[in-house]
Amino acid sequence: MTVAQAIARCTDETRAHSSTFYLGSRLFRGERRSAVTVIYAVCRAGDDAVDRATSASEARDRLAAWWAGIERAYAGSPDPEAAEEVGLAWVLERYDVPLPALEELYQGLASDLEPTAVANLDELMLYCRRVAGVVGWLVAPVAGYRGGRETLDMAMALGRAMQLTNVLRDVGEDLRLGRCYLPADLLAKYGVSLEQLRSGRVTPGYAALIEELADLTHRLYREGWRGIPRLQGVAALGVAVAALNYEAILRKLRRNGYDNLNRRAFLRPVERIALIPRALLQLARGARS
Repeated sequence: MTVAQAIARCTDETRAHSSTFYLGSRLFRGERRSAVTVIYAVCRAGDDAVDRATSASEARDRLAAWWAGIERAYAGSPDPEAAEEVGLAWVLERYDVPLPALEELYQGLASDLEPTAVANLDELMLYCRRVAGVVGWLVAPVAGYRGGRETLDMAMALGRAMQLTNVLRDVGEDLRLGRCYLPADLLAKYGVSLEQLRSGRVTPGYAALIEELADLTHRLYREGWRGIPRLQGVAALGVAVAALNYEAILRKLRRNGYDNLNRRAFLRPVERIALIPRALLQLARGARS
C-alpha cells in the first residue's frame, strides 16, 4: 500500500465515522490535513477494535493487535497492508506526535473491556481524558502552536469537553450496549436508578443531573477555547469549527429537554456549515466571549 492509498483510506474512515471531525479536517491544508485524518483513523481503529468485537476475549485480542500496529509504526516498520500503520509512520516522519498520548488512549479503550461502572466524576474525567482529551495532544504538534504546556492543557480540556458531549448525547445508546458512563454518586444524588433510565423516563432529577454535567462541559469548552487562537494558521479554524459543532450538539440536547434516552441530538449538514462564519468571528476576537 502506498502512502497516498493509506491516506485516502484514512480520509474515507474519517468521513464515514465523524462528520464533525471530517469538516474540521477540511480546513487544514496540505500535509497537515492528511496528518489529522490519519490520526483520527488510528484512534478510530482502536475504538472499533473494542466495539466491533463479538466477545471480551476477541476485543482484547483486537486491541492488542491494534497496539502492536502502533508500535510498528513508531519503530518505522508498519505493516504494508495496514492503512493506519502506513499513514501513522508517514505522519511520524513529519510531526512529533507523542507516543504517551496513544498509551493513554490504549488504557482508556482497555477500560471499556471491563463492566462499565463509573463511581464518581473524577473517574469520568479520567476516562474522557484517555479516550478523547489526548486527541488534542496528538493533533497539536501537527497544527503547530505557541504557549507550550499551557496550550496542550487547554487542548486536553477541549478533548474532554467533546467526549463529555458524546457521553451526554449517547446515554440511551450506551445503555442498550450494557454501558453507563454517568457517575454512580451523581445518580444517587439525584435519585436516578439504572432501571429508570432503561425505561426511558426523563424525570426532573435526571434532567438536573444532565444539567450539572452539561454545565461542567461548557466550562471545559471555555477553557479549551482559550487555546485555539494559539494554533497556527488555518489549523485554528479547523479546530474551532469542530469545537463549535460539538458544543452545538450539547445545546441541542438541552433544547430536547435532556431526552438522551429515546432520541439522539445531532446537527444537520446546513447547521454545521453555518458555524464556520461564527468560528471565524470568534477567532478574530482572539478568545471566546
